[in-house]
Amino acid sequence: MQETPALLVLENGSVYRGTAFGCIGEATGEVVFNTSHTGYQEILTDPSYAGQMVVMTYPLIGNYGVTPDDNESSKVWASAFIVREVSHIYSNFEASDSLDNYLRQAGVMGLAGIDTRKLVREIREKGAMRGVISAVDLNPESLKAKALAIEEMTGQDLVKTVTASKSYVLDKPEARYHVAAFDYGIKSNILRILQNCGCRVTVLNAATPFEEVIGLKPDGVFLSNGPGDPAAVGYAIETIRALADYNRTTRPLPVFGICLGHQLLSLALGAETYKLKFGHHGSNHPVKNLGNSKIEITSQNHGFAVKMDSLPEDLEMTHLNLYDHTVEGVRHRSLPCFSVQYHPEAAPGPHDSHYLFDQFIDMMDRAKN
Repeated sequence: MQETPALLVLENGSVYRGTAFGCIGEATGEVVFNTSHTGYQEILTDPSYAGQMVVMTYPLIGNYGVTPDDNESSKVWASAFIVREVSHIYSNFEASDSLDNYLRQAGVMGLAGIDTRKLVREIREKGAMRGVISAVDLNPESLKAKALAIEEMTGQDLVKTVTASKSYVLDKPEARYHVAAFDYGIKSNILRILQNCGCRVTVLNAATPFEEVIGLKPDGVFLSNGPGDPAAVGYAIETIRALADYNRTTRPLPVFGICLGHQLLSLALGAETYKLKFGHHGSNHPVKNLGNSKIEITSQNHGFAVKMDSLPEDLEMTHLNLYDHTVEGVRHRSLPCFSVQYHPEAAPGPHDSHYLFDQFIDMMDRAKN
């Protein structure tokens, strides 16, 4: 197989030389790394990666191929995929295609053959940076200029690029609950788990107004994961704030947020957010549940976090990241509103935190009675 030379150039001028795979051309985005050993298809199709090029720290990627059942959304959202070695041979009884061909059909570029350990060390030391991968322009200075022209992640509302264009319903025979789920970049496994918990789910466009949500008469509201800067999604923050006021003045309406949903809920309730140096991306992050002191191994994918010292008195921290002591979960002291920064649906990742969905169901039960 003939290899096509390609370059990755970061905004600081660092150059990494490798070979292209997938859709060969040029790609741009913020460069972040993921420490998961498996789950590359779920990572690629996670809408939270919109605007980002993903580096896998595990050295061999692609050896079990791809299958439509592992997609977390309808398309690949990562703008490019960077690996040490891509396997063109795959072996898995469920696999229907190779990773190379999957990316080619998705129109997404891959880069292989670079020193991913060096790249990850650079990101850890200097922070996530904008970058360009190209197989058509091999001039480092030209690519650096293109990287510097990419819009920075801070201040970007990427939710509007990934949310469903219109609302839709996922029915469940003999459903006990009706959940209104805001799609800020929702993953398929979240919807599957909600349905398995006995929920009929109405998936809402991110900009759906408060009045329309209440008109659905849901038993609970779910705030999904998603990409970009939470502080830039003002319309979502206002709607969540209105939902909190509804809880105070009208009736209990449980609210559960994950990842971006956690950040948006925290902002709506008076906290602040900030951009992490290189984010949390992987399926092996230890988190301490402050309620029972148990340690959960969690799946994570986010570049922003809630400021611990900005939490108002009525917002209690429930979970703590043991890597860098950042906020991993909050709950309101009097309202049925709670959220976590990590991904309890675990796609990919461990299943330590599935109990949070049960917690949401219990809240809806109490609100009904």
